[in-house]
Amino acid sequence: MKCIALLLALCLPKLFFGAEIRAILPASGPPLAGPYSPGISVGDYLYVAGQGAHAPDGSLPDTFAGQVRQTLENIKSVVEAAGLTMKHIVYVQVYLEDMQKFDEMNATYAQYFREAPPARATIGVAKLLGTPIEINAVAVRDLADKKPVAVAGYDPHEPVSAGVLTSDRLFVSAMRGRDLHTGTVPSDPGRQVDAALDGLKAVLEAAGLGLGHMVFVNPYLTSQIPARVMNKLYASRFEFGNTPARATIEVSNLPGGAQIEFTGVAVRDLALRRAVRPKNMRPSPTASPCVFAGDTLYCSAKNAFIPGPNAGVYATTIENQVRQSIRNLLDNLEEADMDLADVVATNVYLDDVSDFQAMNKIYAKYLKPPFPARTTVQQIMPVERKVDAEGQYPALEQISLIAVRGTRKP
Repeated sequence: MKCIALLLALCLPKLFFGAEIRAILPASGPPLAGPYSPGISVGDYLYVAGQGAHAPDGSLPDTFAGQVRQTLENIKSVVEAAGLTMKHIVYVQVYLEDMQKFDEMNATYAQYFREAPPARATIGVAKLLGTPIEINAVAVRDLADKKPVAVAGYDPHEPVSAGVLTSDRLFVSAMRGRDLHTGTVPSDPGRQVDAALDGLKAVLEAAGLGLGHMVFVNPYLTSQIPARVMNKLYASRFEFGNTPARATIEVSNLPGGAQIEFTGVAVRDLALRRAVRPKNMRPSPTASPCVFAGDTLYCSAKNAFIPGPNAGVYATTIENQVRQSIRNLLDNLEEADMDLADVVATNVYLDDVSDFQAMNKIYAKYLKPPFPARTTVQQIMPVERKVDAEGQYPALEQISLIAVRGTRKP
């Protein structure tokens, strides 16, 4: 009997070891704009979908301060519906249409996080869905597991912690391309990249970790930072073929005059970190397709790019590009012996938010209820949509995801 039990445990890991995945639906909140859940609770974590400034009745507050407050109240309603409080939040991403309102946002934001604020990244975007601000969040279920990380000399004059430790992970605030101690932003793009990477490393080391512990990184950069410069310097900091999963997102602007920032998640125990790469993909110096942090899989952003001898994006409509992107993501999930039912959170980056409903229609064909938490933004101005001489088309969207081995519960 012991042998049979052992065999079942090995063959059916989801049944015996999978975490329950449960949608969180607050009693009151703004109407859902698409196929997503306001929150997903799984294991030790709650993933809160991007929340905008609309009140439960659909109205938008008159002032920006009121809009920030309503956005945070919407976050709060999801967190409390999961039986938690705002103190349980460990990581936040803030998306602003107008970076000139950064300080005003901070003033209201600070009222909600007076002690041990979460790690945070703030990004300037071109367009959101009828709201000037959008915020998503990650919360930890046991408040005793939350521990802010301080870095010597780091004083961003913002209501953020440089990093936040939980029982198994470290959430790292956006480390911008500026001197960690003086806040000076170098004029040279390469020096900015190195400064941001030095900041990332400093947070990790303050937590007793190293760059090898990273499982997911968001490089957010403006058009002022050449991708080749960033990639070369970034690759020099990580082990070839064993890099973190990555979503490299060009944005409209960043706070404080910086042109690049790095933010992400690290796993505390290296034994729980494992990179996943489909057999038909070559190792990369800059990104692994997906990386496990225990039972949680962080996956790089994918678009409709088709690899191979004639690699490129050939789909000419948003609908077909979304189909191909999800197919590419599914390849990585299947390599990890998982599928789309294990997805708990996604980020969708659209070339134009006017494609939102068309994207939703296809997205809902693949991601089934209860839908993952989701954040959708248009981070830069739209590209010119035309086929090039090779028959390739510009990418109109990107999708990154987080998945957890588990069994969904409505």
